[in-house]
Amino acid sequence: MSNQPTSVSKRLQVTALTMAMLGFALNFWAWSLLSPLGPIFVSEGLTDDSSLLVAIPVLVGSLGRILAGAYTDRFGGRFMMTLISLLTVIPVLFIGLVGQYQLWTLLLGGFFLGFGGTSFAIGVPYVNSWFAKEQRGTAIGIYGMGMGGTAIAAFTTVPLYNINERLPFLIVAAVLVVYAIAAWTWMRNSPDWTPSKRSLGTQLADTAKIPLTWQACYLYALSFGGYVAFSVYLPTILHLAYGLETSDASLRTAGFVIAAVLMRPLGGILSDRIGAVPTLTVAYSIVIVCAIVLAFDPPLMPIGTIAFIVMSVGLGLGSGATFALIAQVSDPSKVGSITGFVGAAGGLGGFVPPLLLGVLWKSFQNYTLGIVLLAVFTVVALLITLRIGAAQKRASAAATVNS
Repeated sequence: MSNQPTSVSKRLQVTALTMAMLGFALNFWAWSLLSPLGPIFVSEGLTDDSSLLVAIPVLVGSLGRILAGAYTDRFGGRFMMTLISLLTVIPVLFIGLVGQYQLWTLLLGGFFLGFGGTSFAIGVPYVNSWFAKEQRGTAIGIYGMGMGGTAIAAFTTVPLYNINERLPFLIVAAVLVVYAIAAWTWMRNSPDWTPSKRSLGTQLADTAKIPLTWQACYLYALSFGGYVAFSVYLPTILHLAYGLETSDASLRTAGFVIAAVLMRPLGGILSDRIGAVPTLTVAYSIVIVCAIVLAFDPPLMPIGTIAFIVMSVGLGLGSGATFALIAQVSDPSKVGSITGFVGAAGGLGGFVPPLLLGVLWKSFQNYTLGIVLLAVFTVVALLITLRIGAAQKRASAAATVNS
C-alpha cells in the first residue's frame, strides 16, 4: 500500500472519520459503564474495593487490541468495527439484566465488557488509510476524541442508574445495535487498503521487531494509560481523599475527561505542524509539573482541581501526538499491528494504576506515593521522546548527505 492515498472525495473521508470516531466513542461508553458505579457497588456491600472491578475491562480491552489491530489489517475496519460493537452488546446486557447483583457475575461481565475497549485499535488503521501522510496526525487526533465515550459514561451512568438500575445498560445496548447496523451500511474501506496476507503469528512477530513499536508503547502507556487510570479511578480518589459525594465526584471526573478529549485532536494538529516530538515534549512536561503539585496534597479548590484539569490537558496532547508519530513514520500496511501493540500498552497503563492506588489507600490512607511514581515515569517518557527526536535528526541529516 502506498504512503499517499489515491484521490478520494472529502465526503467519503468525513464519513469514514465520523463513523470510526462514533464507533470508538460508543464502545468506550460501554467499556466505561462500571467505573461510575464502583462506589455504589461498594456501598451496597458487593465488594470492599472497586479497583479490581473497574480494572478488569481495562485489562481485557487492552490486550485484545493486539488481535483487533492485526485483524483490522486483515479484514478491514468496516467488518471489525461492526463485529466488535455487536459483541460488546452481549456483556452489557448480561451485566444490566443479571450480572450486577453478585461480585463474581460482575467480574465475569466486566471481563467480556473489555471487547468494547478493543475498538480503538480498529479505528486508527482504518482512519489512517483514508488520509494523506501530512493529514494523518490531525485525522487520528480527531478520531481520538472518541475516547470521550468515557465522559458520556461519567455524566449519565449514575443518574440513569438512580432511575432504574438496568436503564444505563439497556440504553447502551440499544445504541450499539443501531450503530452496528449503520456502520455496516455506511462504512467503506479505503480504495488504497489491501488486506494483509501474512499469517497472524508472522505479522505480530514482525511488528515486535520494530523499535518504534516499543518506544511508542511506553509513551502511550504513560499518556493514554494515565488518562484511562484517572478516568476510571478519579471518582474513587475524589470520594475517599476529598470526601465528595459519588455524583459530584463523577461530574468532576467528566470535566477531567472532557479536557483530555478536547486536547487529543490538538495533539495531532500540533504534530502535523511542529512535529510529534516537540508536541510530546510539551505534553509530558505539563504532566510532570502537575504531578509534582499534586504530590504535595493541595486542597481540592482551587489548586487540586486546576492541577487535575491541566494534567488532563497534557495527557490528551500526549495521546494525540503518540499516534501522530506512528502515522507519520511507519509503513501504512503495518499501522494496524503497531496500533494493536501500542493500544494494548496504553490500556495496560490504565490497568495497573487503579490497583496500585487501591493498595496505597489501604496502606497509607493517601495517594501521594502513586502521584510521585507518575512524575517519575513521566520523566522517563520525556527522555524517550527526546531520544526519538535525536534519532530523527540523525536520520534526516544522513538522508540529506546521501541525496
